[in-house]
Amino acid sequence: MTLSKTLLGTLMGASVLALTMASASAAIVCNGNVCWHVKERHAYPPEARVTVHDDDWKWGPSDKYAWREREGRGYWHEDKWITF
Repeated sequence: MTLSKTLLGTLMGASVLALTMASASAAIVCNGNVCWHVKERHAYPPEARVTVHDDDWKWGPSDKYAWREREGRGYWHEDKWITF
């Protein structure tokens, strides 16, 4: 009986870990021509007017984008970081 409880607990723990890893995904977010990396995908407010790309997204050779990295939950609006 103890062995089956241990196996069940291990299986449940592994399932929770797998779900957590699947939901966390990095991305590239752009607002106009300014882009930055995020460690998690957030639900941005409509006024942010951002575009969320997969983490492997790259702009084309004739595109003009700039990187502005910033930690935390927010978005760039002109030259200002807006936290939400």
